[in-house]
Amino acid sequence: MSGYPHGVAQATRTDPLRVLEEIKRQSLEALGGLPGTLYGPVEDALKLAVLKGDGKTNHYEEQAALWVLRQHQAAHVMRFRQQVAQAFDDFRALRIRSGGEVTLRLVDEQQLEYELASGRLNESLVARFARPLDTLQGRLQNLCEAMRVPMGANPIGPERLVAAFAQTLLDAQVSDSLRGRLFRHYETELIRVLGELYARINTLLATSGYGGAVAPPQPRPPQEDIRRGFGDGMPSPQGFGGFEGFGAPSPGPASAAGAGNFGRTLSTPMSQQEIAAMASELAQLRTQLHAWRETVPRSDASPASGGMSGADRAVMQRRELRVDEILSVASLLQAEPPDAFARALAVSGRLGETIRDHLQDGARRLGLNPDQACFSPEEEDAIDLVALLFDSLFRHNALQDRARRLYARLVLPYVKVALTDNAVFVKREHPARRLLDAITEACEGNDGETPQDRELLDRATEISQRIVADYNEDLAVFELAHAELDALLAQQRRRFELQEQRAAKATYGRERLGAARSQAETALHERLGDSSLTQAVAEFLAMPWRHHVVQTLLRDNADPRRHAEAIALGDALLMADRLAQQNRGRELADQLLALQPAIIECLASSGLDDSAAQHGMAGLVRALIDPDTSRRVRPVPPIAVPEDDAGEGERRLWLAGGTDTIRHDALLAERMRELDVGDWVRLTNAEGETTAAKVAWVSPLTSRYLLVNRRGLRVLVASVEELAALAGSNRLSIGAERTAFDEAMRQVRRHLDRATGTR
Repeated sequence: MSGYPHGVAQATRTDPLRVLEEIKRQSLEALGGLPGTLYGPVEDALKLAVLKGDGKTNHYEEQAALWVLRQHQAAHVMRFRQQVAQAFDDFRALRIRSGGEVTLRLVDEQQLEYELASGRLNESLVARFARPLDTLQGRLQNLCEAMRVPMGANPIGPERLVAAFAQTLLDAQVSDSLRGRLFRHYETELIRVLGELYARINTLLATSGYGGAVAPPQPRPPQEDIRRGFGDGMPSPQGFGGFEGFGAPSPGPASAAGAGNFGRTLSTPMSQQEIAAMASELAQLRTQLHAWRETVPRSDASPASGGMSGADRAVMQRRELRVDEILSVASLLQAEPPDAFARALAVSGRLGETIRDHLQDGARRLGLNPDQACFSPEEEDAIDLVALLFDSLFRHNALQDRARRLYARLVLPYVKVALTDNAVFVKREHPARRLLDAITEACEGNDGETPQDRELLDRATEISQRIVADYNEDLAVFELAHAELDALLAQQRRRFELQEQRAAKATYGRERLGAARSQAETALHERLGDSSLTQAVAEFLAMPWRHHVVQTLLRDNADPRRHAEAIALGDALLMADRLAQQNRGRELADQLLALQPAIIECLASSGLDDSAAQHGMAGLVRALIDPDTSRRVRPVPPIAVPEDDAGEGERRLWLAGGTDTIRHDALLAERMRELDVGDWVRLTNAEGETTAAKVAWVSPLTSRYLLVNRRGLRVLVASVEELAALAGSNRLSIGAERTAFDEAMRQVRRHLDRATGTR
């Protein structure tokens, strides 16, 4: 492959088979999970249809059939991916294309229905994407000529993609109406994905030399400038996606990694500015790492350790281990139990030393004498960065004990990735990076309490085992694993969003209840105050009337008339008590007769039926008809709060204070007010555990912020003053990254800066 960066026209063409493999990789990445994304929207549409239905359509049968489909979702996704992959095999003529006589056979009714639905969908998509499809057809023709095979059907054309979907569902028992819904949602998803995919594939073909006209070659950028971004000894990039790694040899035609690493060398084109920016970022990271390493005492002073200075190595005349040797050692150890790494993850700072010890032990098994070899500086960088990365993931994410072994399995595969492709530390689209983000999303805060949570943990565990078994310097393993796990996460994210909404509604309900109780308490204090009342009237005001005021505020908040009537009832009872005290019997009788409907309604709002309410009214009358009934100032009894409103779990969500009287930094409070819904922060609880939290909702009543974790579960409800107090005590940090890998690398850089005293 040419050494020109992506985005620069090349005079020579890239190997057509490698280009086709890259088109296949990008297509599977973009399209592979589509069947798994349909069931959620279809289920929502069915629920809406049930609510609006006229009873003529049996939507419940459709829901039952959809439930069966969801049970086989993983199989459908895999079958669909196989169909798409088979289209590329057919295009390469790896399968004998049909010719000659075609065997006639009967077509069953269900297949005929699928073919009719497929035909309609195909026509719609062809009309919509006519221009990019024409361009793509011409460039694929050039690709076929280069491969010296006859032109086949476009493997990602609408016809093949629609046929792939129909074949995926062909054996499923699906009613006509449900089939129509599935095809409509599939069309919506294809329209969303295909425009960008066709543009990327057309650009890829053009930049690889299979466009219309080939532009003249441009001069290479100065290699010295690119090398300077990597530090001494680093190879120049073949475009940033092609960073061979920490000291790895440049892949050539005979490279063993060859086609396996092609996903890194022929990814989406990037500009030279993007390449330079990421190269500079990586160089800065390595500089920080080297400065940090000088401050860290090493206990691994064995001859194979790279902790010695270059002068020590020269004196003892030891050679540096080659990257392919380290890869062989790591591959040997990769399938072994990860117990040592799991124990090291439990102790901050131990993982790097454990990785070195394991690699040294593996080198001995392969016959490499540790007394005569040592790690190169680039290999040291890879080991330390992976160790710091995994340490940071465990320190700054709420990962349970079960996750420790899962991550421990991935340590050596990620060391191999770092050795062969250091772009993983600075390139956000890197497949290994995306997989680690998905695994962390599946595991963070997941204690496996629900079947869905257990399914996520089981799938993440299965995927980590698959990486260990299958990874051999081919990043496609990470891409396929990420696509599978992300398809499952896509279903769960909708559930998490609903949990966020429920948390916001529950919090708002508690706030409204608290505000209503506070108003009712104030109204009661104003009326009991210094008034001398009979016991019956005081108890009525303190219990059913106070509750009635709360209910009118909650249920009839938009109707101030109802609240005014409830307040007026309390005042009228005070007047009735005074009339009784003054022995004004006729006026008292008139007053009680006028109040009877309101008193009955007040008692009924406390849950009393009509008979009990009438009995309560009679007791109030009996207490008032005797003018000699004792009267005195009654204290206001505390309000009875149900246990579920004031449980320990709820109190832990709210910090002490809650007003601007709490001690806080005013500037920090102003910064907290700038937080928007969707912003992420890092929150440390009283036990020292750190977790990512998102601003899910801001109360319109109290301006408090609701923070939830990645699973949509409530973590904290607090005012800006409380958040500022947390930030001032280093228990809350703002500006956190949205993905776990980005945040872990940010924390790694901060750790390196603090350790070297640069901050």
